[in-house]
Formats: sequence, structure tokens, C-alpha cells
Amino acid sequence: MEQDKMIKAILFDLDGVLVDACTWHYHSLNDALKHFKGFEISYSDHLDNYNGLPTSVKLDILKIPEQERYNIWKMKQDRTLYNINKYGVIDRYKKRMLATLKEKYKLVCVTNSIRETAIQMLKVTGQLSFFDFIITNEDVINNKPHPDCYLLAMKKLNLSKQQCLIIEDSPKGRQAAYASGARVMEVIDVYDVTLHNVRREL
Repeated sequence: MEQDKMIKAILFDLDGVLVDACTWHYHSLNDALKHFKGFEISYSDHLDNYNGLPTSVKLDILKIPEQERYNIWKMKQDRTLYNINKYGVIDRYKKRMLATLKEKYKLVCVTNSIRETAIQMLKVTGQLSFFDFIITNEDVINNKPHPDCYLLAMKKLNLSKQQCLIIEDSPKGRQAAYASGARVMEVIDVYDVTLHNVRREL
């Protein structure tokens, strides 16, 4: 019975946990909003109300008319990929952490980002090859703060909630993590996600 409660997989959020992408998303969204709608949101507003949400949900909150959404969404995604490739660098500390953890645990990235963006973020930072698979906002109907993405990851791993540790930074991500029933490691930002800190939770 104790064996069933041992952690066998670590599920990482992406933005704010593995990569510091908040400013990339902020500038990319504002580029699209300014181009198509003539306004921008403040950085504090982004942190308080939009950070960690899929772009489609951000556009819901902003009450963007349905017929205008695709062009704004598409430009935001294009700008995000541009910013990732422009500013992204190899993170040797995260690579070292993941390489060590992978010796004993299954590793999964669970994110509200679209698949193309998530893969590119992990690729440019040198982390992609360490993950068994990635769950994105395209894989579930209800994204964070709902637990569906984490429940899907556990199902694919064929592990119970007691066997999984989730690492999250944002309030909406933490809500999803706790709702899944798994053990949760709350972090402040990417700099809080170290091998030493993760090992203390295992």
C-alpha cells in the first residue's frame, strides 16, 4: 500500500515554472490588441486577471466580438512564437534538474498554452527531450482552473493522484492542481523550481 503512495511522476506547469514566459505573452497579446482594437492592457492587469489563461479565455474576458477573435488570436500566437525565438535561451539549470529527476520519475508538462507554443518554449530552453509527453489546452475542453488537464495526464500515466506531484505557480494553476487531488508544490516563479526544492517535496 505504501508503494502506491510513493511519488512516481512529476507534473510541471510551463509558464512561471519551467519558463519565464509571462512578459512574452503580455507583449504578444498587446501587440494584437493594439493592432486590431487600438487599446492595450496594463502589466498589473495582465498579472491579476489574465496570466495563465488560454488566449481564447482572455478574449472572452475582454469581450472581443466573435467575428474579430480569430485574427487577434492568430496574431497573438504568431507574436508569441516570434518572442520565444527572439528571447528564449537554453536553461542549463533546468536541464540539469530534469535530467536528474528523469532517472527516477516520469516527467510531464501540463499547460494552458497551445501545443505549438509549448513545444517551442521547451525546445528553445533545452527542456523538451526530458518529458514523457505534454498536455496542452488543445487536449481538454475545460482548461485550468479546472483539473481536467491534470486528470488526463494521470490517466495517460496510469497512475493514481497519490503517485503524482504537481508543481504550479499561478492561482488558477494551483486551483486546478488541488482539484485533481494530487500532491501540490506551490512555487513563486521559475527561480523557485530547483532540484533542491523539488527533492524536499518528494
